[in-house]
Amino acid sequence: MTIMEEHYHPEQIEPKVQTLWSDTDAFLATEDEHKEKFYCLSMFPYPSGRLHMGHVRNYTIGDVVSRVQRMLGKAVLQPMGFDAFGLPAENAAIQNGVPPAAWTDDNMAYMKGQLNRLGFGYDWSRELATCKPEYYHWEQWFFTRLMKKGIAYKKMAVVNWDPVDQTVLANEQVIDGRGWRSGALVERREIPQWFLKITDYAEELLSDLDMLDGWPDQVKTMQRNWIGKSEGLVIRFPLDGRDGNLEVFTTRPDTLMGATFVSIAAQHPLALEAAKTHPDIAAFIEQCKTQTTMEADMATMEKKGVATPFHVVHPVNGDKIPVWIGNFVLMEYGTGAVMAVPGHDQRDWEFATKYGLSIKQVIKPVNGDAIDLTQSAYTERGITINSGEFDGLDFDAALAKFDAYLSAKGLGEKRVNFRLRDWGVSRQRYWGCPIPVINCGDCGAVPVPDDQLPVTLPLDVKITGAGSPLKQLDSWKNCTCPNCGRPAERETDTFDTFMESSWYYARYSCPGNKEQMLDERAKYWTPVDQYIGGIEHAILHLLYARFFHKLMRDEGLVDSDEPFTRLLTQGMVVAETYYRIDADGKKTWFNPGDVEVELDDKARPISAHFVGDGQAVHIGGTEKMSKSKNNGVDPQKMIDKYGADTVRLFMMFAAPPEMQLEWSDAGVEGAHRFLRRLWRQVFQHRSAGLVKPLDVANLSEQQRELYRKTHETLAKVSDDMQRRYTFNTAIAAVMELSNAIGKFVAVDEQDRAVVQHALEMAVLMLSPITPHICHALWQHLGHEHYIHQSDWPEVDQSALVREVLTIVVQVNGKLRARLDVAADADEAAIKSLALTNDSVQKQMEGKTLRKAIYVPGKLLNLVVA
Repeated sequence: MTIMEEHYHPEQIEPKVQTLWSDTDAFLATEDEHKEKFYCLSMFPYPSGRLHMGHVRNYTIGDVVSRVQRMLGKAVLQPMGFDAFGLPAENAAIQNGVPPAAWTDDNMAYMKGQLNRLGFGYDWSRELATCKPEYYHWEQWFFTRLMKKGIAYKKMAVVNWDPVDQTVLANEQVIDGRGWRSGALVERREIPQWFLKITDYAEELLSDLDMLDGWPDQVKTMQRNWIGKSEGLVIRFPLDGRDGNLEVFTTRPDTLMGATFVSIAAQHPLALEAAKTHPDIAAFIEQCKTQTTMEADMATMEKKGVATPFHVVHPVNGDKIPVWIGNFVLMEYGTGAVMAVPGHDQRDWEFATKYGLSIKQVIKPVNGDAIDLTQSAYTERGITINSGEFDGLDFDAALAKFDAYLSAKGLGEKRVNFRLRDWGVSRQRYWGCPIPVINCGDCGAVPVPDDQLPVTLPLDVKITGAGSPLKQLDSWKNCTCPNCGRPAERETDTFDTFMESSWYYARYSCPGNKEQMLDERAKYWTPVDQYIGGIEHAILHLLYARFFHKLMRDEGLVDSDEPFTRLLTQGMVVAETYYRIDADGKKTWFNPGDVEVELDDKARPISAHFVGDGQAVHIGGTEKMSKSKNNGVDPQKMIDKYGADTVRLFMMFAAPPEMQLEWSDAGVEGAHRFLRRLWRQVFQHRSAGLVKPLDVANLSEQQRELYRKTHETLAKVSDDMQRRYTFNTAIAAVMELSNAIGKFVAVDEQDRAVVQHALEMAVLMLSPITPHICHALWQHLGHEHYIHQSDWPEVDQSALVREVLTIVVQVNGKLRARLDVAADADEAAIKSLALTNDSVQKQMEGKTLRKAIYVPGKLLNLVVA
């Protein structure tokens, strides 16, 4: 046994323990058919260069869960890698003149060191980086299979186009109609794009949410809304004076008789036809090319439109209805046309009011109340009026009758529609996985043959920001068609990075396989038993991963329907913000570490000043840690000052994992104090010499009390850490046990044996959270095997049985006495004893007992008046 230092020195302990883990392959995952498997996965990071506190929280939660499950005897897999493709690397290349590959590799190496410094128990033999050919080789292979199945296809699509950067922008990258980086007016342009038919799986993606009992309801609701299943009618409005129909889909067929115009998208064929002979329409369409298509923005933006020369015929009453172009209608959603009922749709009402179009009431409230359509639309369901033979119907009856009427005329039918659209997976960027397609003038889009995969991304390129360099790299782009042998060109688009993050969890299970995307090991490890990540990924990443899993299932690569059995979405890490307002109205933000705050007598902040100049700063409240607010805390500085275990302990203790965590320097200091106290307790105990084995059968009352406290704590912590994931209450319980150990006065060998047992249990319970200090303390407590090789301790149920209980007695809800009673005492005996207590009698003088409320084993409340 090593000599124990009197004081806790994490900077000495932690590197030695981490080296031991590495040298002994402590966290190497192996498939074992005789063990229950547990796959714990935290969402992998983008290699931005440095971990932030959000990373630390996410990965600490995952590591704690993994270590507990390992102690429960399961075969545990906890891997880590890097989501390494994406636009930030291109930006860094432009700004710093560093090739994206070199920048990414340097960042991954640094971040891996940070992850190890925090003591995370990863199986690094399974490490992957999505920018490496050995990873994206199989993504390309799988895509060629999807092409052959018709799941992957190419079509023209309207996109946000930055004419300066020569690239497609996501909606979020369009700010006030301009490119987020170039500042150029963004155009709506139609270009060829690759898609995956996620809509073919819409119904299954929706229905399978019902079997995800381990997912937060909030996330499942967000996914349901995104998939957006709706039932309604497809209605065809015949074009007036020409062949054909204008098709719309509506979820409110009961309002059909209130349709007073039809709105079409600016890119609709009718709109483009009208633009050829009407300059005002052409100008309006051009204006629409630079507007946002984000739903949140479109809901609040000013509704604009222009009339076309076209009309349609109402399919029921034969009225001629004008066709307008509206800036709120998108070609990529539905049919690019909507039935406008301004009396019963607020968006249509705003549009009709602005342009003086007819507003007609065809729905009345069920209760018969009058409504005023001059003020706003009435959007609730009700009873049909002003609808001729369709009057007096509720929604369901109106749907059925309109369906029968229109179906008979061939002008409509019921349809289930989905808000979900096919996934556009191509991006006009360099730093991404090349799409494995060869474009041939004769053969069209041809998948790259298996023996020519992977199509590797050339690394020796110059990034300027003006379009993808792949388009100018003839030596890479020019090739031969594998079908006909004629000259052809490689696809220069790369995949959306959501592609790489949609299947990485499965590839972790099959490290080193150079012959297959996945093998039988994937069927052993998947699905992931516990997935952990931020709520910001609740829709797209999780939806795409679920879709990809079903595609892999249908290819025979996995044998489950869903990729993630349980999902934990950890809360954000927030911190105080401080700022000054400059003369030009701009805010300058100050890091909390550079600000001193004055508190009132109730510890509430009343003022703050910047230590650099002593001048006042405004207190901005708590917000998510971010560079923009300058309120981030560098994990590395905290580790250097307190050690990784202190940071881990604070992260787990400050809040339940799904709740927001507010950073507190005082809280970190408190966590460090507790670890120093635990170290000191073990040091003092060990200093008294070796301990004889505990004789549980012959415990004194004092010894039994500490032994009982130990196992009550173990029972609670076991439930908190294995089932409830309330790590904060588990830590609080161990802290209480530590307090009980501190109060216990050890006189003889049996006393010391009880203390030894209590300390061992405390260290075992804390070891998943603070593994370095617990490794050292376990050795100092006399154990030869390592603590990470230990099983989770079992609760001694007999220790939980009490001979005497303490019952709290209240009078009208206020504490008046505590009674020690026999554990088998019934309610009548406890009530009788309470009524003889002096304090209770004093509160009852001159009053009558109205009721006695008894909570067995805990509380008796006497209600008097």
